[in-house]
Amino acid sequence: MRNVSKIAVLIFACSVLSLGTAAQTPTPAPEKKPTTAAKAPEAGSGTFDPALLHPETLRVKGPEEYSVKFETTAGDFTMKVTRAWAPIGADRFYNLVRHHFYDGAAFFRVLPGFMAQFGLSAYPEVSKVWETAGIKDDPVVQSNVRGYVSFATAGPNTRTTQVFINYGNNKSLDGSGFTPFAVVTTGMEVVDKLYSGYGEGAPQGRGPDQGRIGTGGRAYLEKGFPKLDAIRTATIVPEAAAPAPAK
Repeated sequence: MRNVSKIAVLIFACSVLSLGTAAQTPTPAPEKKPTTAAKAPEAGSGTFDPALLHPETLRVKGPEEYSVKFETTAGDFTMKVTRAWAPIGADRFYNLVRHHFYDGAAFFRVLPGFMAQFGLSAYPEVSKVWETAGIKDDPVVQSNVRGYVSFATAGPNTRTTQVFINYGNNKSLDGSGFTPFAVVTTGMEVVDKLYSGYGEGAPQGRGPDQGRIGTGGRAYLEKGFPKLDAIRTATIVPEAAAPAPAK
């Protein structure tokens, strides 16, 4: 399941084919060994938008700039997406958020000082259809520094749904095709406190196995990793209405 293990970024693409999936996850710099911290995914409504079962139809062009509010078990934060930084990635993210793909999804790989990763669906049937729905790469325009957000990748043109928020200066990821498309504008302190106690994911660490998240969804995480923080809902923030003309 390529999408299911995508954030095994960088040279980590070969870091395990969990249940047949190529891991998508950025690899921390060797000098700094990542640690852990956060809380448990909530049950949610138990349903998802049926449109998510048809990735090929979700191709709406996003606005040049838009903001996304994340309501999570740790608190709320907002990120601003700038299409000029990575138009293909920005459009993919826009379509996923519009159809509530991220609702119920856990922050399954949180490594303090490095990054917080999410983007595997709470629903196995949704994960299954997105695992091969890759998009082409965007040139790297911005850098992977604190607060910036990039898609995970398992190699060229393999971005699907997984993304990560940089905790520190990860400019070393720039040369490996991790293209920032957004930046956290408010609530970075919430991102900082996401639960990281499980550490690195399996098999390198004792955290969740990305392949099993794909096949087991929220049930797998709630059973084995109940402290993980999760997204309650992610929504496009409406633009402020233009003031009414003076009378």
